[in-house]
Amino acid sequence: QLQACGGGLVQPGGSLRLSCAASGRSITYYHMGWFRQFPGKGEEFVAAISRNGDNTRYLDSGKGRFTISRDNARNTGYLQMNSLKPEDTAVYYCAADSRAWNTGSMDEHNRYDYWGQGTLVTVSS
Repeated sequence: QLQACGGGLVQPGGSLRLSCAASGRSITYYHMGWFRQFPGKGEEFVAAISRNGDNTRYLDSGKGRFTISRDNARNTGYLQMNSLKPEDTAVYYCAADSRAWNTGSMDEHNRYDYWGQGTLVTVSS
């Protein structure tokens, strides 16, 4: 089970750190990903990190603003989001992927085996 938290209301330019805590299984076996869903719209890949943290991939609009990380000892993944914009407003989901890392396909929803519930991020003044 994955539990995402850390969302909330933040002003434009602000920061949030989302956490994704796993229970019942070790995240060391999984790559971790973050996706987001905009109100009334589709889902979008945000970032992914490999099992050992050596590989990452980001949504283009998140590069330089978002940082994905993980602490396998704490069985938790993170998404640090800086310089937030109103267009970042969405429900953010974390997910776990047991397949071999493939940078080109880490943005595919169907790769991921397990999903957490979403956490709402609202960027507004």
